Amino acid sequence: MTKQIGTGEEQEMSFLDHLEELRWHLIRATLGVIIIGIVAFIAKDFIFDTILFGPKKADFPTYRFFCNISKALGLDESFCEGPQFRIQSRQMAGQFSAHIWTSIWAGFIIGFPYILWELWRFISPGLHDNERNNSRGFIVIASFLFFTGVLFGYYVISPLSINFLANYHVSQEVFNDIDLSSYISTIRASVISCGLIFELPIIMYFLTKIGLVTPEVLRKYRKIAIVVVLILSAVITPPDVASQIVVAIPIVILYEVSIYISKFVIKREERKLKKQKAKNG
Repeated sequence: MTKQIGTGEEQEMSFLDHLEELRWHLIRATLGVIIIGIVAFIAKDFIFDTILFGPKKADFPTYRFFCNISKALGLDESFCEGPQFRIQSRQMAGQFSAHIWTSIWAGFIIGFPYILWELWRFISPGLHDNERNNSRGFIVIASFLFFTGVLFGYYVISPLSINFLANYHVSQEVFNDIDLSSYISTIRASVISCGLIFELPIIMYFLTKIGLVTPEVLRKYRKIAIVVVLILSAVITPPDVASQIVVAIPIVILYEVSIYISKFVIKREERKLKKQKAKNG
Protein backbone atom coordinates (compact mmCIF):
# COMPACT_ATOMS: atom_id res chain seq x y z
CA MET A 1 0.00 0.00 0.00
CA THR A 2 1.14 3.54 -0.67
CA LYS A 3 0.27 6.90 0.82
CA GLN A 4 0.48 10.45 -0.44
CA ILE A 5 3.20 12.73 0.92
CA GLY A 6 3.42 16.50 0.77
CA THR A 7 4.98 16.79 -2.67
CA GLY A 8 2.29 14.67 -4.30
CA GLU A 9 4.60 11.65 -4.52
CA GLU A 10 3.69 8.23 -3.20
CA GLN A 11 5.66 6.55 -0.45
CA GLU A 12 5.63 2.82 0.26
CA MET A 13 4.29 2.02 3.72
CA SER A 14 5.95 -0.50 6.03
CA PHE A 15 4.10 -3.23 7.92
CA LEU A 16 4.16 -1.14 11.11
CA ASP A 17 2.81 1.84 9.17
CA HIS A 18 -0.06 -0.38 8.00
CA LEU A 19 -0.82 -1.40 11.59
CA GLU A 20 -0.72 2.20 12.76
CA GLU A 21 -3.04 3.25 9.93
CA LEU A 22 -5.42 0.38 10.70
CA ARG A 23 -5.39 1.29 14.40
CA TRP A 24 -6.54 4.83 13.70
CA HIS A 25 -9.28 3.64 11.35
CA LEU A 26 -10.51 1.23 14.04
CA ILE A 27 -10.36 3.99 16.67
CA ARG A 28 -12.42 6.35 14.49
CA ALA A 29 -14.94 3.59 13.70
CA THR A 30 -15.24 2.77 17.41
CA LEU A 31 -15.72 6.44 18.30
CA GLY A 32 -18.46 6.66 15.67
CA VAL A 33 -20.25 3.67 17.20
CA ILE A 34 -19.89 5.16 20.71
CA ILE A 35 -21.27 8.57 19.64
CA ILE A 36 -24.30 6.98 17.97
CA GLY A 37 -24.64 4.69 20.99
CA ILE A 38 -24.80 7.73 23.30
CA VAL A 39 -27.62 9.16 21.19
CA ALA A 40 -29.40 5.79 21.36
CA PHE A 41 -28.84 5.71 25.14
CA ILE A 42 -30.56 9.09 25.47
CA ALA A 43 -33.43 8.00 23.20
CA LYS A 44 -34.26 5.14 25.57
CA ASP A 45 -38.05 5.34 25.26
CA PHE A 46 -38.01 5.16 21.46
CA ILE A 47 -35.37 2.40 21.31
CA PHE A 48 -37.10 0.15 23.85
CA ASP A 49 -40.84 0.94 23.78
CA THR A 50 -41.14 1.50 20.02
CA ILE A 51 -38.37 -0.57 18.43
CA LEU A 52 -37.47 -3.45 20.75
CA PHE A 53 -40.90 -4.06 22.25
CA GLY A 54 -42.68 -3.54 18.93
CA PRO A 55 -42.64 -7.28 17.99
CA LYS A 56 -44.22 -8.03 21.38
CA LYS A 57 -47.41 -6.11 20.56
CA ALA A 58 -50.39 -7.64 18.76
CA ASP A 59 -50.72 -4.62 16.43
CA PHE A 60 -47.20 -5.13 15.02
CA PRO A 61 -47.40 -4.92 11.16
CA THR A 62 -46.16 -8.49 10.67
CA TYR A 63 -48.85 -9.94 12.93
CA ARG A 64 -51.56 -7.92 11.19
CA PHE A 65 -50.31 -9.12 7.78
CA PHE A 66 -50.24 -12.81 8.73
CA CYS A 67 -53.54 -12.43 10.56
CA ASN A 68 -55.22 -11.17 7.38
CA ILE A 69 -53.61 -13.97 5.35
CA SER A 70 -54.73 -16.59 7.88
CA LYS A 71 -58.31 -15.28 7.84
CA ALA A 72 -58.42 -15.23 4.05
CA LEU A 73 -57.14 -18.81 3.79
CA GLY A 74 -59.07 -20.14 6.76
CA LEU A 75 -55.90 -21.10 8.66
CA ASP A 76 -54.88 -20.86 12.30
CA GLU A 77 -55.43 -17.30 13.52
CA SER A 78 -52.89 -17.32 16.35
CA PHE A 79 -51.11 -14.35 14.74
CA CYS A 80 -54.19 -12.21 15.40
CA GLU A 81 -53.69 -12.50 19.15
CA GLY A 82 -49.98 -11.80 19.06
CA PRO A 83 -47.46 -13.23 21.54
CA GLN A 84 -48.72 -13.74 25.08
CA PHE A 85 -45.97 -13.19 27.65
CA ARG A 86 -44.49 -10.72 30.10
CA ILE A 87 -40.92 -9.44 30.15
CA GLN A 88 -39.07 -9.44 33.44
CA SER A 89 -35.63 -8.60 34.75
CA ARG A 90 -34.29 -10.94 37.41
CA GLN A 91 -30.93 -9.30 38.05
CA MET A 92 -30.23 -6.17 40.07
CA ALA A 93 -28.35 -4.47 37.19
CA GLY A 94 -30.30 -6.28 34.46
CA GLN A 95 -32.15 -3.28 33.05
CA PHE A 96 -29.16 -0.94 33.21
CA SER A 97 -26.92 -3.54 31.55
CA ALA A 98 -29.54 -4.11 28.84
CA HIS A 99 -29.73 -0.35 28.30
CA ILE A 100 -25.95 -0.06 27.87
CA TRP A 101 -25.49 -3.03 25.52
CA THR A 102 -28.57 -2.21 23.45
CA SER A 103 -27.21 1.30 22.90
CA ILE A 104 -23.86 -0.11 21.76
CA TRP A 105 -25.50 -2.53 19.31
CA ALA A 106 -27.73 0.28 18.05
CA GLY A 107 -24.56 2.31 17.47
CA PHE A 108 -23.07 -0.57 15.48
CA ILE A 109 -26.17 -1.10 13.32
CA ILE A 110 -26.84 2.58 12.60
CA GLY A 111 -23.14 3.34 12.20
CA PHE A 112 -22.49 0.41 9.85
CA PRO A 113 -22.01 2.67 6.77
CA TYR A 114 -19.39 4.70 8.67
CA ILE A 115 -17.59 1.50 9.70
CA LEU A 116 -17.55 0.44 6.04
CA TRP A 117 -16.26 3.87 5.04
CA GLU A 118 -13.35 3.62 7.48
CA LEU A 119 -12.61 0.11 6.18
CA TRP A 120 -12.73 1.43 2.62
CA ARG A 121 -10.36 4.29 3.47
CA PHE A 122 -7.87 1.71 4.73
CA ILE A 123 -8.18 -0.62 1.72
CA SER A 124 -8.57 1.84 -1.16
CA PRO A 125 -4.96 3.21 -1.22
CA GLY A 126 -3.76 -0.29 -2.11
CA LEU A 127 -6.06 -0.52 -5.15
CA HIS A 128 -5.35 0.59 -8.70
CA ASP A 129 -7.24 3.61 -10.06
CA ASN A 130 -9.53 1.46 -12.22
CA GLU A 131 -10.30 -0.83 -9.24
CA ARG A 132 -11.17 2.19 -7.11
CA ASN A 133 -13.44 3.56 -9.87
CA ASN A 134 -15.17 0.20 -10.32
CA SER A 135 -15.79 -0.07 -6.57
CA ARG A 136 -17.18 3.43 -5.96
CA GLY A 137 -20.62 2.15 -5.02
CA PHE A 138 -19.26 -0.36 -2.50
CA ILE A 139 -20.34 1.53 0.62
CA VAL A 140 -23.80 2.39 -0.73
CA ILE A 141 -24.54 -1.13 -2.00
CA ALA A 142 -23.11 -2.89 1.07
CA SER A 143 -25.06 -0.56 3.40
CA PHE A 144 -28.26 -1.06 1.41
CA LEU A 145 -27.92 -4.85 1.61
CA PHE A 146 -27.11 -4.71 5.33
CA PHE A 147 -30.10 -2.51 6.20
CA THR A 148 -32.36 -4.63 3.99
CA GLY A 149 -31.25 -7.66 5.98
CA VAL A 150 -31.76 -5.80 9.25
CA LEU A 151 -35.33 -4.88 8.27
CA PHE A 152 -35.99 -8.46 7.14
CA GLY A 153 -34.71 -9.78 10.46
CA TYR A 154 -36.77 -7.25 12.42
CA TYR A 155 -40.05 -7.50 10.52
CA VAL A 156 -39.98 -11.19 9.57
CA ILE A 157 -37.67 -13.41 11.62
CA SER A 158 -38.04 -11.65 14.99
CA PRO A 159 -41.86 -11.64 15.11
CA LEU A 160 -42.08 -15.21 13.76
CA SER A 161 -39.64 -16.43 16.41
CA ILE A 162 -41.17 -14.42 19.24
CA ASN A 163 -44.75 -15.39 18.41
CA PHE A 164 -43.92 -19.08 18.15
CA LEU A 165 -41.71 -19.33 21.23
CA ALA A 166 -43.88 -17.09 23.43
CA ASN A 167 -47.07 -19.04 22.63
CA TYR A 168 -45.47 -22.48 22.89
CA HIS A 169 -46.41 -24.46 26.01
CA VAL A 170 -45.30 -27.82 27.29
CA SER A 171 -47.99 -27.54 29.94
CA GLN A 172 -50.63 -25.06 31.06
CA GLU A 173 -48.90 -25.11 34.44
CA VAL A 174 -45.93 -23.20 32.99
CA PHE A 175 -46.18 -19.44 32.41
CA ASN A 176 -43.96 -17.59 29.96
CA ASP A 177 -42.29 -14.76 31.84
CA ILE A 178 -39.34 -14.02 29.53
CA ASP A 179 -36.14 -12.53 30.88
CA LEU A 180 -35.25 -9.14 29.39
CA SER A 181 -31.78 -10.25 28.24
CA SER A 182 -33.22 -13.35 26.52
CA TYR A 183 -35.82 -11.28 24.66
CA ILE A 184 -33.28 -8.70 23.50
CA SER A 185 -30.76 -11.34 22.42
CA THR A 186 -33.43 -13.02 20.25
CA ILE A 187 -34.10 -9.80 18.36
CA ARG A 188 -30.41 -8.85 18.20
CA ALA A 189 -29.39 -12.25 16.80
CA SER A 190 -32.17 -12.16 14.18
CA VAL A 191 -31.42 -8.62 13.05
CA ILE A 192 -27.63 -8.75 12.91
CA SER A 193 -27.40 -12.27 11.45
CA CYS A 194 -29.78 -11.30 8.63
CA GLY A 195 -27.89 -8.06 8.04
CA LEU A 196 -24.65 -9.99 7.59
CA ILE A 197 -26.25 -12.79 5.53
CA PHE A 198 -27.59 -10.20 3.09
CA GLU A 199 -23.97 -9.18 2.41
CA LEU A 200 -23.56 -12.45 0.46
CA PRO A 201 -23.45 -10.76 -3.00
CA ILE A 202 -20.69 -8.41 -1.82
CA ILE A 203 -18.71 -11.33 -0.38
CA MET A 204 -19.07 -13.30 -3.62
CA TYR A 205 -17.97 -10.26 -5.61
CA PHE A 206 -14.66 -10.01 -3.75
CA LEU A 207 -14.15 -13.79 -3.67
CA THR A 208 -14.55 -13.81 -7.44
CA LYS A 209 -12.17 -10.87 -7.80
CA ILE A 210 -9.40 -12.76 -6.00
CA GLY A 211 -10.12 -15.98 -7.89
CA LEU A 212 -11.55 -18.14 -5.10
CA VAL A 213 -15.03 -18.41 -6.61
CA THR A 214 -16.38 -18.80 -10.15
CA PRO A 215 -19.95 -18.98 -11.50
CA GLU A 216 -19.34 -22.62 -12.45
CA VAL A 217 -18.42 -23.50 -8.87
CA LEU A 218 -21.51 -21.71 -7.51
CA ARG A 219 -23.77 -23.52 -9.98
CA LYS A 220 -22.10 -26.87 -9.29
CA TYR A 221 -22.71 -26.61 -5.55
CA ARG A 222 -26.15 -24.99 -5.83
CA LYS A 223 -27.96 -28.04 -4.38
CA ILE A 224 -25.56 -28.20 -1.44
CA ALA A 225 -26.01 -24.45 -0.91
CA ILE A 226 -29.79 -24.85 -0.83
CA VAL A 227 -29.47 -27.57 1.83
CA VAL A 228 -27.17 -25.28 3.85
CA VAL A 229 -29.69 -22.44 3.46
CA LEU A 230 -32.51 -24.66 4.76
CA ILE A 231 -30.38 -25.71 7.74
CA LEU A 232 -29.50 -22.07 8.41
CA SER A 233 -33.18 -21.12 8.16
CA ALA A 234 -34.05 -23.87 10.65
CA VAL A 235 -31.45 -22.51 13.08
CA ILE A 236 -32.55 -18.85 13.03
CA THR A 237 -36.32 -19.44 12.82
CA PRO A 238 -38.89 -21.33 14.89
CA PRO A 239 -39.26 -25.03 13.97
CA ASP A 240 -42.19 -24.76 11.58
CA VAL A 241 -42.01 -25.24 7.82
CA ALA A 242 -43.76 -21.99 6.87
CA SER A 243 -41.27 -19.81 8.75
CA GLN A 244 -38.30 -21.69 7.32
CA ILE A 245 -39.59 -21.24 3.76
CA VAL A 246 -40.20 -17.52 4.33
CA VAL A 247 -36.61 -17.10 5.49
CA ALA A 248 -35.06 -19.44 2.92
CA ILE A 249 -36.57 -17.72 -0.14
CA PRO A 250 -34.62 -14.41 0.08
CA ILE A 251 -31.38 -16.24 0.92
CA VAL A 252 -31.77 -18.48 -2.14
CA ILE A 253 -32.49 -15.38 -4.25
CA LEU A 254 -29.31 -13.76 -2.88
CA TYR A 255 -27.35 -16.88 -3.84
CA GLU A 256 -28.70 -16.75 -7.40
CA VAL A 257 -27.88 -13.03 -7.59
CA SER A 258 -24.36 -13.87 -6.40
CA ILE A 259 -23.96 -16.26 -9.36
CA TYR A 260 -24.79 -13.47 -11.82
CA ILE A 261 -22.46 -11.08 -9.97
CA SER A 262 -19.65 -13.63 -10.16
CA LYS A 263 -20.37 -14.12 -13.88
CA PHE A 264 -20.29 -10.35 -14.43
CA VAL A 265 -16.92 -10.02 -12.65
CA ILE A 266 -15.40 -12.87 -14.68
CA LYS A 267 -16.58 -11.37 -17.98
CA ARG A 268 -15.24 -7.94 -17.03
CA GLU A 269 -11.85 -9.41 -16.11
CA GLU A 270 -11.76 -11.28 -19.44
CA ARG A 271 -12.47 -8.04 -21.32
CA LYS A 272 -9.61 -6.33 -19.47
CA LEU A 273 -7.23 -9.14 -20.40
CA LYS A 274 -8.26 -8.89 -24.07
CA LYS A 275 -7.64 -5.13 -24.06
CA GLN A 276 -4.23 -5.58 -22.45
CA LYS A 277 -3.29 -8.26 -24.99
CA ALA A 278 -4.44 -6.00 -27.81
CA LYS A 279 -2.27 -3.15 -26.48
CA ASN A 280 0.75 -5.39 -25.99
CA GLY A 281 0.21 -7.15 -29.32
